[in-house]
Amino acid sequence: MLLPVSGLSRRADVAEVIGIALEMKAAGAGHRTIAGRLGRPETTVRGWLRRFAGRARLVAGVFTAHLVALADDPSVALPAPAVDVFGDAVAAVIAAAMAVRSRFLVVAAPVWEVASAVSRGLLLAPAWLPSAW
Repeated sequence: MLLPVSGLSRRADVAEVIGIALEMKAAGAGHRTIAGRLGRPETTVRGWLRRFAGRARLVAGVFTAHLVALADDPSVALPAPAVDVFGDAVAAVIAAAMAVRSRFLVVAAPVWEVASAVSRGLLLAPAWLPSAW
């Protein structure tokens, strides 16, 4: 079965909804606040956040590498350091998606769909092992 880039493996919500939750967490919101704003169960949101937090260092590294590889300018400005590695990972995903838009002139490449494509839908799956893009 093929998974569209709008989804993540084993998740009922689309990548953009999960991405909004991750962005809200990086901005300091807790799982209860995020769940309330998104209209999702607290346990679901807490699961997304925990899974992402457990691999945030990996995600930050993978997406920073893609950002550097895609940047038109060799002196690309990397995202400023965040408060924690969770925030660094979210910033790296967003910056890499912006680089995709710039490099390929794709204005309508939603950030978290790019993340889904790069991770082959496995961004929150139990065993994501990044491969070469």
